[in-house]
Amino acid sequence: MTPPRTSARGSARGTSRGSSGVSWKDVEPAPVVLVMGSEALLAERAVERVLARARQEDPAVEVTRLSAPGYEAGTLGVAASPSLFDEARVVVVDDLHQGTDAAFADAVAYAGAPAPDVVLVLRHGGGVRGRKYLDALRAAGAVAVVCDPIKRDADKAAFVADEVARAGRRADQGAVRALVEAYGSDLRELAAACQQLVADTSGVLTAATVASYHGGRVEATGFRVADAATAGRAGEAVALLRHALATGTDPVPLVAALAVKLRTLAKVAAARGRG
Repeated sequence: MTPPRTSARGSARGTSRGSSGVSWKDVEPAPVVLVMGSEALLAERAVERVLARARQEDPAVEVTRLSAPGYEAGTLGVAASPSLFDEARVVVVDDLHQGTDAAFADAVAYAGAPAPDVVLVLRHGGGVRGRKYLDALRAAGAVAVVCDPIKRDADKAAFVADEVARAGRRADQGAVRALVEAYGSDLRELAAACQQLVADTSGVLTAATVASYHGGRVEATGFRVADAATAGRAGEAVALLRHALATGTDPVPLVAALAVKLRTLAKVAAARGRG
């Protein structure tokens, strides 16, 4: 282990106690890294970043992946035990939220006395299972990376802007809004759409750019269905309705949106008749 690697780990661990966690974009190799939350894309990126940074520090780093659901007691200790030539290692334990009791117990025990030259990454997909162990891991100094779902449109817009900016490009507000409307329900698809546009176009991304590539993909909300239906675009309305129902949209808001639209049209027609 080179001195810079030891220093970086010490710094990461020293700042983790009592903190609310770090972003997946900023996480660094540390003795124990706890990636927790149900947003799979962000969690995968957090793990990938730790692996990439570890390889930057030592291209020959050895990576071992363990599966928590089938974990047997003592496996972590074997994976993290000193090697013949004291090589740097990263041990990734996947699906800790579905792990055996032994997986949780061994992880907590290990966090209390982590091995030198080893980075342990624990991936917990959210939920209540193992909550007390997660608290114990954080108390022991594990660096927490929280990867919760992005729900607010403003946060999705910020994600799009950042995704494009990290690729060295810029998107105007119209493009950001169009992408969120088209793919906002699935973060992985949203990221993929951003990556496609960056790869296939040049210059500033605009709403027109998004429309030329993804114009056929929209979030089929009740009001979009109602707008198409009342505007006489029957084919579009039917397509949106089918998409909405196929993706799990509650039919009650769909009917309510249509009723609101029809009442508005009726009021306008009545006002014109009186005029």
